[in-house]
Amino acid sequence: MRYRLTFIAGLAFGYVLGTRAGRERYEKLKKSAQQMSQNPAVRNAAESAAQTGREFAEKAYHSVSVKVGERYGDKVPASVAERMRSVRERGQNGQDDWGSSNT
Repeated sequence: MRYRLTFIAGLAFGYVLGTRAGRERYEKLKKSAQQMSQNPAVRNAAESAAQTGREFAEKAYHSVSVKVGERYGDKVPASVAERMRSVRERGQNGQDDWGSSNT
C-alpha cells in the first residue's frame, strides 16, 4: 500500500510540474532528447550496452541449460523447451526486437 501511495504522489507531483512547464517546455525537452539520441557517442554507447547484454544473456542461457540438463536430463517441460527454442530462433535472424543489428 505504501508503494501505491508513493507512486500516486509521484504521479500527481509530475503532473503538476508538467502542467506548470507547459507545452513549450515539453517540446524543448522532446527536441533535446531527439538530438541526444542522434548523437553518435550515445548511439555507440547504447549499442555497446545492448551487445554486452546479449553476451550476458547468452552466458546465462548456457549456464541454465547446463544446470537444467544435469538435473532433469530430457525431462524439461515441453512449454519451457518451446519457449527456449523460440527465443533462440528470434536471436538468430540478425535483428533484435528493437530493429537494431546484433553487431
